[in-house]
Amino acid sequence: MVQIILASASPSRLRLLESVGITPGILVSGVDEESSELESLSPAELVIALAILKAHTVKEKAPANSLILGCDSTFEFEGKSLGKPITRANAVERCKQLSGKAGYLHTGHCIIDLKQGIELSERSTAKVQFAQMTDEEIENYVDSGEPLNVAGGFTLDGLSAPFITKIEGDPSGIIGLSLPLLRKMIISLGYRWSELKHN
Repeated sequence: MVQIILASASPSRLRLLESVGITPGILVSGVDEESSELESLSPAELVIALAILKAHTVKEKAPANSLILGCDSTFEFEGKSLGKPITRANAVERCKQLSGKAGYLHTGHCIIDLKQGIELSERSTAKVQFAQMTDEEIENYVDSGEPLNVAGGFTLDGLSAPFITKIEGDPSGIIGLSLPLLRKMIISLGYRWSELKHN
């Protein structure tokens, strides 16, 4: 068996791995995702840079011979990166912006294979189309607290699901970790997907 170490506190990423029978170790990176050094990067570049940074931050603490997995997501809307809204006012404004429109959810993935000394990084991107939302729907959704700490201010597997009318791309990548992409990366490192099963 190969031990995966998830460099993330994200419950969604943990849930995705567990849903396919993988029980990862968790080492939270604590990386500052709003660092000014990252402002010049495009949304697509940003998620790769942060995924790499997160994986490297926990490298010294990870068990020998494990695979470290760092991920980061952002939502690109009209060329700009929309991270976590954090405040209620930002979340309301974000919902009004996205209502009836579409954007791109980028998720960066970095795997550091400590045993082989190999590092891979790749990105999954999916287009997300939103329904027209009424002011009441927006207020109710924001008052749930769900959008405050998630990239783009929405979740595919949560309370905003009724407002997402169409996706083009991998659903798990939108949730925070592309399982098909992870499988591809694992195989390219020379492992079998079944070696990651822990249940």
